[in-house]
Formats: sequence, structure tokens, C-alpha cells
Amino acid sequence: MNPLTISLTFTARGYELDSYGHINNAVYLNYFEHARWEFFRALGLLELLEKLGVVAVVTDIHVRYQREVRIFDELKVDSQCRHEGPYLVFQQKLLNCTTGLQAARAQTKLIFIDGDRVPQDIPTAILDAINPGSV
Repeated sequence: MNPLTISLTFTARGYELDSYGHINNAVYLNYFEHARWEFFRALGLLELLEKLGVVAVVTDIHVRYQREVRIFDELKVDSQCRHEGPYLVFQQKLLNCTTGLQAARAQTKLIFIDGDRVPQDIPTAILDAINPGSV
């Protein structure tokens, strides 16, 4: 079965430029973060996390920068998620729709913690949502 993919499209903005005239590398982290939030929102999981009293926090992220992004380029982040041990692992790709080329890719590991900042198991409802049809 193919993993669930959620996509987010947006435009690179002028205030994200660095002194070289392209999007600053740190901004890519924001792009990937925004896409992960949209992934949870698209699956209706934000309310569930709040109800359960847990939050997802990043424990590890690796970004492979491949090509520059310039002002007003149209972009798309494709996000997929899987369960690996205590982690939710996101695989994300940043596609520059203006050039048709992949600009970056990222792998991000998240864990869940409660209000006391104690690590928690991944809620079953989250696992069910990211693996539709696996029950």
C-alpha cells in the first residue's frame, strides 16, 4: 500500500530572502514545519491531540538542500508519515513548481509528550489515521 501523502502549496516570499537573493536555508525548516501542521490538520488530528493532552515535538531533523528557491517561486511540500519505534517519522519533499525541480527533502522524527513533558506512546488514533485501511 502507498503511504498517505498530504500536499501543501504556497509562494516563496520576499522577506525570506538572504543576501544572496535566494530563500535562506533556515526558511526551509519553516516550510517543512508548516506542512507537518497541515498534515495533522488535514487528518483532523489537532483536536484529538488537544483532547488527549499531548503534543508532538521534533527530536531530530535532517534536511538535504538540493536547489535554490527564488522569490515568488511556486512551491509544494509533499508529506508522508510512518511509525518507527517511539517516533512518527515524516518524509517530506519540497518541489519548486516554477522550475519543476525538487529543491530539498527532509526526514523529521517526532515524539509525543504530555503536559508534564513526559514522553508518551503514539496515540492509537494517530497511528490509525496515518495508516488508513491497515486495521
